[in-house]
Amino acid sequence: MQETRSYVVTGRALLGEELREEDVSITVSDGIITSIEPLSRRPDRWIVPALFNAHTHLGDTVAMDLPAHGSLADLVKPPNGLKHRILAATPRDDLVRAMRSSMITMIAAGTAGFADFREGGIEGVAALREAAAGLCCRPVILGREGGELVSDGAGISSVHDIKNAEEVVRNARAAGKLVAFHAGEKNQNDIDDALAFEPDLLVHCTHATDAQLRQIVDMGIPIAVCPRSNWLLGVAASSAHPPIKRILELGGRFLLGTDNVMFVQPDLFSEMAFTATIYRAPPEEILRAAVAGAQLAGNSGYIEERQKASFIVIDPAKGNLSFSKDIRATVVKRLNPSFICQNVLTMQ
Repeated sequence: MQETRSYVVTGRALLGEELREEDVSITVSDGIITSIEPLSRRPDRWIVPALFNAHTHLGDTVAMDLPAHGSLADLVKPPNGLKHRILAATPRDDLVRAMRSSMITMIAAGTAGFADFREGGIEGVAALREAAAGLCCRPVILGREGGELVSDGAGISSVHDIKNAEEVVRNARAAGKLVAFHAGEKNQNDIDDALAFEPDLLVHCTHATDAQLRQIVDMGIPIAVCPRSNWLLGVAASSAHPPIKRILELGGRFLLGTDNVMFVQPDLFSEMAFTATIYRAPPEEILRAAVAGAQLAGNSGYIEERQKASFIVIDPAKGNLSFSKDIRATVVKRLNPSFICQNVLTMQ
């Protein structure tokens, strides 16, 4: 839903970074939360922060569930992996239509924004912007192959996959843009070299060592983990990878992403439920990980006064959720789009 001039939404809300559960009346004016007031009666709706997908490759929608075999490099390594060959052969109109359809799917599941590693250089960035036009889902576009300078930053594959990483990072920094690296997906060998560039975001770190995690935490770098993708691609087979528990123990930050649409639907409800089942992280930490990526877009992502209105309204009576004794746990483990009765997404 696009913002109207002024309106009020009432419900049992998860407020602030603490995700405090309170019965409130929220006033939204011009897309901004102008007041959050206590509500005396018990409401019959839940108000939950909208989600932010911290790592996607939406272009891969054109290769959804294509029967594919081979190593990780055979499938996704630039410039000649299977996905790159498919993208190069896909007509622009089909690519734009595919990416837009995935964005519409994300919006329906309460996702207000996403950070996309966008292949295809300047043209690739332009195609994603065209796909996003008019939608209430904010893309943070991390370009490649020259797309870095016309997007929000650089989305670099493993530092070992490109020869000019230093130049790419230098140019991005000079332009005041973000720098993000894939690192540690298959093994830990490229993490130290990525850390040398002091990136704003690391993606995967599936096989980061304890020493590397300590350095990442000390540097304050968030890690976008993609558990379902890691399992499907065979680079994870236990709750130790990615090391979510250890990241939390060290006081670090992890964000949730869904990675390649070629393999995994860009659905953060499913990602949260999978993460809760396999990694047993506290529900509030998992929900924060599915929200806090909004900071990449310059927003808090949380339901707070003077922040952009970005939340979803849930009708628990549409199914059995009204019996919940812990809203945060239920949102993480059981929510699906059928329970959403209102999307308030103001990420643009």
